[in-house]
Amino acid sequence: MAGAGLRRRARAASACAWLLLASTGASAHLPDTGLGPLADGALHLFLSFDDLLAVVAMAVLASQHDEATAQRAAGALPAAWLAGGLAGFAAGKAYLPASATSLSLIALGVLVAAGRRLPRALVTALAVAAGLAHGLFNGAALATARHDGMALAGIVGAALVVTTLIVAPGLRLQATGARIAMRVAGSWIAAIGLLSLGWTLSGRL
Repeated sequence: MAGAGLRRRARAASACAWLLLASTGASAHLPDTGLGPLADGALHLFLSFDDLLAVVAMAVLASQHDEATAQRAAGALPAAWLAGGLAGFAAGKAYLPASATSLSLIALGVLVAAGRRLPRALVTALAVAAGLAHGLFNGAALATARHDGMALAGIVGAALVVTTLIVAPGLRLQATGARIAMRVAGSWIAAIGLLSLGWTLSGRL
């Protein structure tokens, strides 16, 4: 039984690593859906694993709190993402180390796994920080690749939809099993953040 459990964990870790590598390549280019920059930007979020996981982690963290805190964080994340994206697009650079997005995954994942109630202001601040960091990188990447700035609106819109789809039902999940599942998901997000951080740092050696 123990051996089977280890094999399952190994397969899961391998899958996560593969997704990270795939997302690294996907984030370098905006996908061409043929439906315009808005759709291209929206799809980009789902192909950029670090961005998508940051949205999921922040939404789950918000849903572990009361409704007012969750709603404020759910609104702050895409708003900050848009602000950061506009700043990155205008500057053409993110002004942050490449490891910033990996560190955000680690921090959010650990907080979700801990399952502790945090002050409302802190949850909002975390949403703003995550949105600004990821938005800066998105905006800078779009500017560097000379993509249409409207793609940023697609990314932000997708982030808003994902956040809402997680927070709304998450607030109603009060069963112990559901709460434990959230915390387990947080631990996996933190682990993926560590893998991403290692990959980023190894590329700079």
